[in-house]
Amino acid sequence: MALGRGGVSLIVMLAFVASSCQTDDKRPLPHYTSNGRGVAPTNAAENKSNRYFIEFRSRYALTYGHTYVVFGRADKNGNMINPQVAGLAPASPDAAQYVIGHFIPVPASTGATDGDLEEQYRSASWRVMLTDGEYNDTVAYIRKLQAKSRLWEATVYNCNAFVADIARHMGYKAPGIWLRPQQFIATLREMNTG
Repeated sequence: MALGRGGVSLIVMLAFVASSCQTDDKRPLPHYTSNGRGVAPTNAAENKSNRYFIEFRSRYALTYGHTYVVFGRADKNGNMINPQVAGLAPASPDAAQYVIGHFIPVPASTGATDGDLEEQYRSASWRVMLTDGEYNDTVAYIRKLQAKSRLWEATVYNCNAFVADIARHMGYKAPGIWLRPQQFIATLREMNTG
């Protein structure tokens, strides 16, 4: 039986998706914090002028993980005060929607998902301290992105793509969206902090 053009494309896409999911995540990477310009890492407790932050984060999951952002205010010790979460994931807790979303777009949610703020699931993070103006601009962009991001599709617009849009809005370079979440966050930080 000969495969049509669409069948060959589907097989190539499935092989690409399967191969991108084969590497294992490492143990949790250390926390990294930078100032708003993405230069040398700083201690959040020492930077008194920047009390707002955005944290690019990944966590472990039953699949290959999840990428998202946490944002809000930090106290003088760098602890989060009432953090907010934004990310892109299938809207349904039904695993079938996740599987279907590898082939066709499925409805998405853009808020917190189970485990996002639990430290034991964090696999990588990069916190960027922001001024009031930088924070307000970033949060306004996140809200617009949440309002327009209604679909999730693993190979076209996934959680990495959502976070990459936020990073680019802030003036950062972003890696390709087909990395595993832990690799995506580590590469995002490395690309922008040297």
